[in-house]
Amino acid sequence: MGNSQSNSTNPRFDLAKRAFTERKLEDLKSLFDSLAAQSQSNGKYVSPSVFKAYIGVEGPLGDRMFDLVTQKRKDQKLTFEDLVIAKGTYEKGTNADIEEFIYQLLDVFDDGVVGRSDLEAVLTAVLRNISSHESHQSEPSSDREVLDIFLNAANLTTDDTKCAESCMSFEEFRSWCASLPSVRKFLGTLLSPRDSGSEVPMLVYPENIDPAVILLRKEYAWHIGGALPQDELHEWRLLYHSTVHGLSFSTFLGNISNDKGPTLLVIKDKEGYIYGGYASQPWEKHADFYGDMKSFLFQLYPKASVYRPTGANSNLQWCAIHFSSESIPNGIGFGGRAHHFGLFISANFDQGHTFTCTTFGSPSLSKTHQIYPEVIECWGVAIKRAQDNQDRLQGTVLERFKEDRHMLNMVGLANSSE
Repeated sequence: MGNSQSNSTNPRFDLAKRAFTERKLEDLKSLFDSLAAQSQSNGKYVSPSVFKAYIGVEGPLGDRMFDLVTQKRKDQKLTFEDLVIAKGTYEKGTNADIEEFIYQLLDVFDDGVVGRSDLEAVLTAVLRNISSHESHQSEPSSDREVLDIFLNAANLTTDDTKCAESCMSFEEFRSWCASLPSVRKFLGTLLSPRDSGSEVPMLVYPENIDPAVILLRKEYAWHIGGALPQDELHEWRLLYHSTVHGLSFSTFLGNISNDKGPTLLVIKDKEGYIYGGYASQPWEKHADFYGDMKSFLFQLYPKASVYRPTGANSNLQWCAIHFSSESIPNGIGFGGRAHHFGLFISANFDQGHTFTCTTFGSPSLSKTHQIYPEVIECWGVAIKRAQDNQDRLQGTVLERFKEDRHMLNMVGLANSSE
């Protein structure tokens, strides 16, 4: 097996090896050999350009990742030991180990602090990677606008003793990751390349709808998808859009009545704010809260955030229809309590409210508590069944190492053992 069984004097390498089975180490060695061959290094190391092509990220973020994986030696050579150590820490380490690695990764300019310019460079690379895999989605968003909604989720503070610009502490970083699970997922899986397009669901809507009126752009879908399992990132189908169907509660319920899966409710109000909720259960008449802990609230504009259930209560989903009691407000909503929801749209579909909510740990989602919807849309979330992928782990060594199959195809070596 060659270098995968080499005698090393590096204790970090010896420790990292223990995280992998012999078969996995063989796969890692096959991966390294293929990348080293592409680097024309006589099998000794992987070059920066080949490594960055492998992870699919160029620019400052790709440079920083290479620097960390090569343990900051600055020799431009990634060895097999480097790969095993990085994989061992980045993929097999504790959550604290992984978060510390990602936090260091964010410091792309290597000045000891994570500043606004670092975050801009990282988010630019991430969003460019996501957009490069999508050509079928709605109208393109302004790059600056999209960048700002993710930056606005960060709590940056000024510390003149460390940096001239506003910075993010480690605790602020952890909070930022909780608000942006899609960013955390992307940065936490750079060494396990895959088609990034699989993280962005196909948005399906009728041909007679102008893409310009669709609220749920691909970047928004990617953001929300970070809080969902992989089998719910296949296809989202537009079930209701107020521009086409009118602001009508009865039409809304009629359009979604045949869809018994999860749905996404997206709202743009007259203040220009965009937000909504993921409903894990169908919208059906109830006299009280229902649902499960899979539901969550989200913000899309002017900042992006996801708010998952805190466990404080089970007041998750609300759908009241034709009740005459004032204690049961007719309409749909999420979290909080009756008349004081985290998000609520009345049965007239002409107004609603949003309050700070302990159910999801969410703030008011708009500029004011009282909201007046301008556009409402609802998407049905298709669930891709597990049997679609049941044969993927069979085949040669290179096929077994499925996360690296994409790169091996790129360098023309994927079929070398077939």
